[in-house]
Amino acid sequence: MVGLIDDWLIRLLVGIIGSGLAAFFAYRARSLSASGAWSAMVMGTGFITLGEPIWFGVLIAFFISSSFWSKWKKRSKAKEDAEAKYAKGSRRDAGQVWANGGVGLLLCAAHAIWPNEGWMFAYIGVMASVNADTWATEIGALSRTAPRAITSGKRVVPGTSGGVTPLGSAAALGGAVFIGAVAALLQVLTQQAGGVAAGYGGEAAATAFIVAAAAAGLVGAFADSLLGATAQAMFRCQVCGSETERVAHCGTATRHIRGFAALNNDRVNLLSSLFAGLLGFAIGALF
Repeated sequence: MVGLIDDWLIRLLVGIIGSGLAAFFAYRARSLSASGAWSAMVMGTGFITLGEPIWFGVLIAFFISSSFWSKWKKRSKAKEDAEAKYAKGSRRDAGQVWANGGVGLLLCAAHAIWPNEGWMFAYIGVMASVNADTWATEIGALSRTAPRAITSGKRVVPGTSGGVTPLGSAAALGGAVFIGAVAALLQVLTQQAGGVAAGYGGEAAATAFIVAAAAAGLVGAFADSLLGATAQAMFRCQVCGSETERVAHCGTATRHIRGFAALNNDRVNLLSSLFAGLLGFAIGALF
């Protein structure tokens, strides 16, 4: 019992220091706002304290890859035009941090209390979904092909909620598979190092994790687009007349024109990731 407490305290200390440093550098790099940095430190500490390396490793893979694409071609005019319609920019705040990783932390805690492989598959589905959505948003904004509404197939202007492009869809699949590949690699390395064996290893882990990530992540990304097109709150700027996710635009309050007022982008991300997590859990049961 004393040994378990000591191990928990060591993990907690490592989590606070490691996550604190990572959050600080992310804040300095303008990838996180102040609230986002504090949230990331708390979340990272939780993952390190409660989970094995695969849990925290997948979270880091999501953050690094999504931040990379956010910074890549940051000065692109097409990306700037699209981002003007988004509720938030590429610098993540507390709401975005918890919307993307909060469910994963709950799954990590559940696994620590009631160990079960299903929690891991659900986690992979959740993280594959948020990563797929981020890659699709960041890379899809650079598409030279005009997006089409997921509900009608009609062309819409870049940045419109529910708009999809071939480039963005391919990026979503790539982001989902990336999470599955990272999870599989970390699982194999953990087992080879003598860590906790979760019942999967080698090619079996790669197949199970990648299939779950690809399917759940892609479905989650399209669910996000569908919710964005049908239920997410949208507003119209009373100065320039453009449609936007923001409650203020051009320095003045916008007018609500459709969707549920309480359903903002962060909550859409949360709902779609929950759906992807359930799908990932179901896929894991098949393996």
